[in-house]
Amino acid sequence: MSRIGKVPVVIPQGVNVTVAQNEIAVKGPKGELKWVYPSRMNVTVQDNAVHVTRSADDKQSRAYHGLTQRLIANMVQGVSKGFSKELEVQGVGYTVTAAGNKLSLKLGFSHPIELEPPAGIKYEVPKANTIIVSGCDKQLVGEMAAKIRGLRPPEPYKGKGIRYTGEQVRRKEGKKAGK
Repeated sequence: MSRIGKVPVVIPQGVNVTVAQNEIAVKGPKGELKWVYPSRMNVTVQDNAVHVTRSADDKQSRAYHGLTQRLIANMVQGVSKGFSKELEVQGVGYTVTAAGNKLSLKLGFSHPIELEPPAGIKYEVPKANTIIVSGCDKQLVGEMAAKIRGLRPPEPYKGKGIRYTGEQVRRKEGKKAGK
């Protein structure tokens, strides 16, 4: 049996979980998430916990067991606490501003880049070089943070670009003068 899959997901106060025909819906103070889980899995809610079991013991079912439990746990955590990723912008003249819900980035191109957040995602700009992407869907938060980072990834010579907070960028040595 999967060690991760057999651990029940505890439902915190204020979170409502409903299961109906291979679909789980989790509703909480931060939002609502729905997911259609694999038909090989059996999901039940009892005693303020979500239990995941598998109907067969083949390789595919064993693989889905832990995955299903973790995705449900992430949904419960997302609607109760939420997820966030923090990014840093480094470089001379590189700035970030938030106008309403849009994000405007000046990254050394001939034009500023405007980004609209998808439903359920919120951008915050506490400083001119810091971006916080937050929301209740862990996958969507990570995807949007990666999309922003991909606009100008950190380059190895001067370290300019957008990076995750705490990310270490390996620096390369530039050209050396003649011998």
